[in-house]
Amino acid sequence: MLKPFLFLSAAILIAFTATPTSGRIPQEAAPAPAPAASTARNPVKPTPESQARAKKLYDIDCAMCHGDNGNGKTDLATSMQLTLSDWTDPKTLAAKSDGDLFGIIRNGKGKMFPEPEGRAKNDDVWNIILYIRNMPKEKPAAAPTPAN
Repeated sequence: MLKPFLFLSAAILIAFTATPTSGRIPQEAAPAPAPAASTARNPVKPTPESQARAKKLYDIDCAMCHGDNGNGKTDLATSMQLTLSDWTDPKTLAAKSDGDLFGIIRNGKGKMFPEPEGRAKNDDVWNIILYIRNMPKEKPAAAPTPAN
């Protein structure tokens, strides 16, 4: 029951956000300029409160596709034919700076919609980046093979 509801919700969201507005993008919908991508450093210091807010925002805006645990394996991602990175693997984000991630979140990428400043303040985005980087890095160890 939940899968059809999530898929229908995502389809409706996509349909309404893709509707043209008389040939031009409204001023408030234009993506906010990202900081100089790879050179921007994350200016926030995480606190328990800021990370709780980051988790809440992640759960609302990101988890639908990227998964509650960040592994990118969700029914919605599969139905949209998306191959998303597994953020529980430490190597996945190693090549991306916080500035790169900020730019992707603000401006969108591929089928991912931008997150304009009207929806999330800069500090919120920086805290979401910290939250993503601190997702569980440990995968369950493989069961040892019994010796014969």
